[in-house]
Amino acid sequence: MINPLAKELNDTLSGSVVDALMSDMGKRLYFPNGIISQGGEAAKDAHFANGTIGMAVAGGTPIELESYKKIMPSLNPRETVAYAKTAGNPNVRDLWKSKIIEKNPDLKDKKISSPILVPGLTAVLSYVADIFVDSEKPLLAPNPCWDNYELIAAARRGAEFHQFECFKDGKFNIAGLEKAMKDEAEKYGSVRVILNFPQNPSGYSPTKDEAKAIVKIVKEIAEAGKKVLVLSDDAYFGLNYEDDIEPQSLFAYMADLHENVLAIKADGPTKEDFAWGFRTGFITFASKGLSDEQITALQIKFMAAIRSSVSCSSTVSQSLVVHALADLSHENQKKELRAMLKRRYDAVRKFVNTHESKVLEALPFNSGYFMSFHVKTGKAEEIRKALLAQKGIGIIQIDPYTLRVAFSSIDEDKIDSVYTSIYTVAEAI
Repeated sequence: MINPLAKELNDTLSGSVVDALMSDMGKRLYFPNGIISQGGEAAKDAHFANGTIGMAVAGGTPIELESYKKIMPSLNPRETVAYAKTAGNPNVRDLWKSKIIEKNPDLKDKKISSPILVPGLTAVLSYVADIFVDSEKPLLAPNPCWDNYELIAAARRGAEFHQFECFKDGKFNIAGLEKAMKDEAEKYGSVRVILNFPQNPSGYSPTKDEAKAIVKIVKEIAEAGKKVLVLSDDAYFGLNYEDDIEPQSLFAYMADLHENVLAIKADGPTKEDFAWGFRTGFITFASKGLSDEQITALQIKFMAAIRSSVSCSSTVSQSLVVHALADLSHENQKKELRAMLKRRYDAVRKFVNTHESKVLEALPFNSGYFMSFHVKTGKAEEIRKALLAQKGIGIIQIDPYTLRVAFSSIDEDKIDSVYTSIYTVAEAI
């Protein structure tokens, strides 16, 4: 039974690319006319007393314990202990939208949604899957990829999880992506693909020519009448170490590519601004054919997913992000840390380029936090365990034949020793 509020949203979205791509859960979601919406009305008009929201308030200000206040003296109670808005507080959403456009200048004159704030980038992926993935609507991703993609799509949403080989002949597998997407379009009438650049676990970002080729594939499928959802997982956005890398997110090109393309951008300060524990992520979407009313309807669908799971995100994290982004030294501090990561990348690149192994083959990498090895003989897990037991070095087994090394967390002066040990242990096994 569809709730009347859900039906109203569905009617607004009828005939759009969102309507064609929505999952069973997406169709059911609605934002209740309950505590949150009534509290929003009261916040505007309850000038005498507001008894709607479950906070303790004195003199119109949320009550704050001194034990909290003394460690956050520059923040007021509304920036610390008060509830945040379901979709995030407007100031941080507006600020992040301006940052997205600043970093992706092709978006300057394109219509995109206001970013919706959620508790971390994993939540972005999960809510997108809630609305657009189900047992009849599979998710397509590269192989290898972050293991959480399959967990979200298959375990949580009961969907098929399909993959294409990310690399072929030492390059990004454009032909493999094209075949996989066109096969999905032919079989299901629509495509849902997640593209993560810089990629986890490989640490690869497409070149400018590869980015153009990806956009061309999506446009051809859309022009053939198929609906396409392109989810750009930009968790590590901007951490590029080579000159030929496409500097903008694929979202910048997908945002108004075609009426049959729904582009969604997942990003946040987690990796970009080195604020991993803040758990602050953003959902931004766009499509050439969406009206303002339809954009609002999809935003409400996302708000319903948030409301029915975590209710809202941390207020403190949002406030800290706003203050940090307003700090004039913020960008210079980021540049210093990115330069440090670039030095670590250069050290890894030099080592890999000057060492050979019968067991390990480095997958293409040029950006982000990671690089990965394909294990040509033997098993990745055996190497991982031996490396930990014999050398006290921890790395990750992504799958039976892939090992991931986060050079982001290895001091520069240890990189040669770490990689020497990885090669030595792998060869011995």
